[in-house]
Amino acid sequence: MTQIDIEQARYNMIEQQVRPWDVLDQRVLDVMSTTPREDFVPEKYRSLAFADINIPLGRNQVMMAPKTEGRLLQVLDVRATDSVLEIGTGSGYLTACLSRLGNHVTSIDIFTEFREAAAAKLAAHGYRNVTLKEGDAANGIGTDTRYDVIAVTGSLPVLHRQFHHNLTAGGRLFVIAGMPPVMEALLITRIDEHNWSRESLFETSLPPLLHAAQPQRFVL
Repeated sequence: MTQIDIEQARYNMIEQQVRPWDVLDQRVLDVMSTTPREDFVPEKYRSLAFADINIPLGRNQVMMAPKTEGRLLQVLDVRATDSVLEIGTGSGYLTACLSRLGNHVTSIDIFTEFREAAAAKLAAHGYRNVTLKEGDAANGIGTDTRYDVIAVTGSLPVLHRQFHHNLTAGGRLFVIAGMPPVMEALLITRIDEHNWSRESLFETSLPPLLHAAQPQRFVL
């Protein structure tokens, strides 16, 4: 693809996928329009960088479809002063978008190759307000550190409350919970020290985070 083709494909992604999914926040549209998504997808899928699909990353993980990423960014309402936690660095594209909207992003991934590839791409494009960590955070981060925004980029078969407690008052958590074929995207907002609100956003399906807790199964 020529650069002209790439820019046309990016424009089409915004106008034909993201905006029709009620992503109307201009900050989000501007970030998605100017963050080089094509440089974050695996090389063999570069021609599909702007397609309305979940792009395979390996390890049974995927890069979310653009419209899903757009909704995630919009509902989290990331502000310039916000501290952000991302569970599942993946390709690093969403990390880049979050870093442009917020103050600082801490992103955790269990796979060394994902973290290293994302680190190289983020550095190459000058994203400096990001800390990448390697670890298994599917069932919590093991600290009491609080964040204004938490984005979980793989699904959780069982919605636990570990991440709820890592939110500041007024903090927002995006998570996809449930089992295939249909899962539920949720926005969790911390009201105060002991209360959270929960909003159902849309139905979707996404591979689970590795080692995420599974529901108990009945055995006859």
